[in-house]
Amino acid sequence: MTTQTETIDGYVAGTWTIDAVHSDVSFYVRHLGVSKVRGHFATFEGTIVTAENPLESTVNAVIKTTSVSTNNEMRDNHVRGEDFLDVEKFPELTFSSTGIRQKTAELFEVDGDLTLHGVTKPVTLQLELNGFGTHYEGHPIAGFSAATEISRSDFGVTGGAAGAAVSDKIKIALEIEAAQSA
Repeated sequence: MTTQTETIDGYVAGTWTIDAVHSDVSFYVRHLGVSKVRGHFATFEGTIVTAENPLESTVNAVIKTTSVSTNNEMRDNHVRGEDFLDVEKFPELTFSSTGIRQKTAELFEVDGDLTLHGVTKPVTLQLELNGFGTHYEGHPIAGFSAATEISRSDFGVTGGAAGAAVSDKIKIALEIEAAQSA
């Protein structure tokens, strides 16, 4: 009997390190219900373990909250402050996977625990496996795209007085390239 996991073209089991230079951790929120304010985190790291059975794979990642950027210094300082990320008290945001379900040959749901603002909640990432390849320097690489939506209030992020102008829902998008560890 053939399973979906056997249909993943070029699948490579191993341990992978996220390449922050060729990856992106972004988000957006609605502002006043009419526009989207986008931002990203510049400093992050993580490890992906692709198991022989893809559904036993894992991912662990750490994002430095001080590295948030929305392309506006005044807004960035506010987002780093106590009303939102409170980076002095909570310098990291973490994700640790707890399970994987396969939807199609390239689409998966990755369950995990997200810790933000000192609160840990379960989230599910909609993950697209973009494929496996070889870097021009000769080492194996892998690509993944993922997205989820969280409620900032679930993590105790109120936004202070400005919270009324910013949606509670935050959409998160990840574009990840990872290099296989030696």
